[in-house]
Amino acid sequence: MPTSSVAAIPAAAPSKAAEHFASRLSFETDCADVHESLSGGTVDFVLIDARGPKSYARSHVPGALSLPHREMTAERMAVWPENTLFVVYCAGPHCNGADRAALKLSHLGRPVKLMLGGMTGWADEGFPFAQGSEPEAPAVSSAA
Repeated sequence: MPTSSVAAIPAAAPSKAAEHFASRLSFETDCADVHESLSGGTVDFVLIDARGPKSYARSHVPGALSLPHREMTAERMAVWPENTLFVVYCAGPHCNGADRAALKLSHLGRPVKLMLGGMTGWADEGFPFAQGSEPEAPAVSSAA
């Protein structure tokens, strides 16, 4: 019996698959989880828009702070406790600003996750956008 190209390479053992997917989730979150938290859930992270200020002013995820990756320094990040979790996003899959921000934050010793899809993912979910200047820093519950 012929084998499909899907099954030609055997699936990983369930324990290996669990390890792999748990690892991925430690690096990423999605728009739905961020939206749920910002809409009345527990906000235990700081959401950062890593694009430039003009893009941010045109449209951004409500509650996000504008902090382009190029401006992330130890001094700038010192306003938050060292264990603060940062969630970063950019324009979407065609943009690497969030990856650059995550790399910068990790080099600064900061916990960070990437919001998959960025602005494109947020739009695909049908979630609203905000426009204009940066809001006050959102309250962050203490990270455990």
